Amino acid sequence: MEENLHRVSRSPDVGTHNQNDSVAEDNRRRRHYNHHTHGVQAKDSADWNAVDDLDFEILNFHSSPSNADDDMDFEIVNFHSSPSSPSPVVTNDEPLRLPIPMLGLGVPNEQLFVTQRSLPELARGPPYFYYENVVLAPWETISRHLYDVAPEFVDSSFICAAARERGYVHNLPISNRYLIQPPPKHTIQEVLPLTKNWWPTWDTRTKLNCIFTVNASSQLTNRIRSALEASRGEPPEEIKRYVIEQCKKWNLIWVGQNKAVPLEVNEIETLMGFPIYHTRGGGGISRAERLKSLSNSFQVDTLAYHLSVLKPLFPDGINVLSLFTGIGGGEMALHRLQIPMKTVVSVEFSQANKYILRDFWERTNQKGVLIEFEDVQDLTKDIIVELMKQFGGFDIVIGGSPCNNLAGGNRVTPNGLEGEQSLMFYEYCRVLNVVRQTAKEMRRS
Repeated sequence: MEENLHRVSRSPDVGTHNQNDSVAEDNRRRRHYNHHTHGVQAKDSADWNAVDDLDFEILNFHSSPSNADDDMDFEIVNFHSSPSSPSPVVTNDEPLRLPIPMLGLGVPNEQLFVTQRSLPELARGPPYFYYENVVLAPWETISRHLYDVAPEFVDSSFICAAARERGYVHNLPISNRYLIQPPPKHTIQEVLPLTKNWWPTWDTRTKLNCIFTVNASSQLTNRIRSALEASRGEPPEEIKRYVIEQCKKWNLIWVGQNKAVPLEVNEIETLMGFPIYHTRGGGGISRAERLKSLSNSFQVDTLAYHLSVLKPLFPDGINVLSLFTGIGGGEMALHRLQIPMKTVVSVEFSQANKYILRDFWERTNQKGVLIEFEDVQDLTKDIIVELMKQFGGFDIVIGGSPCNNLAGGNRVTPNGLEGEQSLMFYEYCRVLNVVRQTAKEMRRS
């Protein structure tokens, strides 16, 4: 077993990662959105080629949650329960109509709250599980393989200053959730106060869109600056519309007179709920790697809001199985919630991400044990059972499998859950089933 894992132990103070029918529907909705919202000119096609799938990510985004329609549009989705445990059979889902706005089972400062739900029998009780993916993932299939638990769809713009529309399948309690303290800042200028000096009054954005791997080109930002300077005062409406469209699309912020630029890495870290320089990982990690890792991460404030229910349940600490760990969004959320991590078994392929996690573990002076695996397939049943016996079981299995074959700006191929990367979802299911079955057997013995 030792040859398959890397162990890091530290002490003291704890306190604290997408089907053919749905692709056609996605494309139709993207064309509709591009036509009615962006009004992109042909001269900008070079910028658009880099993010062919990016637009749909912000289809349902409002510049501010308070601007959302008062009449919330929900469709109840039937997830048929099955007494049998999940089986890895890939099926094509019909496109799922998503709730607008995406409030999940409730978010802070909104009136809609669900405090109780009925989970399928197979999903009840610990060990807990928490799975995240993009909203265009085939959620009916995902739900079917995760004990028929219905997904909770949340737009992080209701919690922080940037949109991030995601689905979450979990069996956590849902009452008495709370925000980490200090609470996340809700507007762009609260997070990035220096932008206030340069923000034009006609740019009414208060929230940023979803964080992506790609950035606006310097040619685009120079074009925006030239257009505004040529106006010599208040720009005409067509220039304003063009600039706002580009600012929304590329998450540009104002840092000087007529100067709109992409976000810096440390600014993205803050927006995603991480401390600045979190992704430096002790140094040697490129800006491109840091951006990629951040774009694939959990939004920590949103995750912590969901995980906050664990604090009273595990006052003495928690054992975590972290699949597709990335840069440690789950670990950061638990740390900021001041839930001690007694044991974290992390599975992560990226060497850069592993450096980042280890650096976090050392800098925050964790008392617990960190064990690292590179390949989830190395987590055989025998090894999972051995780990659980060694540490007394896992309290939660947390992760989000790669979305590279599902949707969005990071999509590599449109193969859905059959794609090489997104196929890892079934590994999440396999591991989770072993953990829950083993826990049941351990309770009996």
